[in-house]
Amino acid sequence: MPSTPTLALKPLVIYGAAGHAKVVFDIVEKQGVYQIMSVLDRYKPNGTPCGPRLVSGTMEDLPEMHRATPSLEVIVAIGDNWARARISGEIRDLCPDIRFGIAIHPAAQIGRNVIIGRGTVIMAGAVVNPSASVGQGCIVNTRASLDHDSVMGSYSSLGPAAAIGGAVRIGPYSSIGIGASVIQEINIGEHVVIGAGAAVIRDIPDCVVAHGVPAVVRHARHAGERYLGNITAGVSR
Repeated sequence: MPSTPTLALKPLVIYGAAGHAKVVFDIVEKQGVYQIMSVLDRYKPNGTPCGPRLVSGTMEDLPEMHRATPSLEVIVAIGDNWARARISGEIRDLCPDIRFGIAIHPAAQIGRNVIIGRGTVIMAGAVVNPSASVGQGCIVNTRASLDHDSVMGSYSSLGPAAAIGGAVRIGPYSSIGIGASVIQEINIGEHVVIGAGAAVIRDIPDCVVAHGVPAVVRHARHAGERYLGNITAGVSR
């Protein structure tokens, strides 16, 4: 059953109950801004563990929860960029006035004049340097860095230890893999996957997979194509 939020903490629902949700749960607890009222998931049955809590409903329960608690916020804890965007859109359709939360680990470093969009998660050890902009629903993963004046489009993500130089532009829905690096002033298009360990030294167009040192375009991809857990989607060789 949903819990009652503690005084002075914002009530929050986490949507999603897989591995990424466990990390988000931990960040939210350490952040000390929210109290998690419920974990919801469309595909996992009630009682499925997620961190120290259990799944207690589905997305269809959210409108009634929001009516009962108008200040309720939600974070979509899904690692795949396209899926996270799609689920976020479904939530907006169900609850047009609901606010998306922002989860920032207290061990992350956020510079001056940084813009962080609603629904974004920034993990432990991440660095977002001055005047950078992170769009809605993004993930800045463990020990990833986004340097000054760089821009992440909405629902894009940086994998663990990814390093992004200054004044880089990353398009919406694009994923920069684990340990990849992007030199300064590079433009990366929309729906791009940059493979693990890649070194990006030239612009990358929309809707492609690129990997290697230096990174080169290997093949095209389409919006919504799966990439997490798919070794063909970009291990550098």
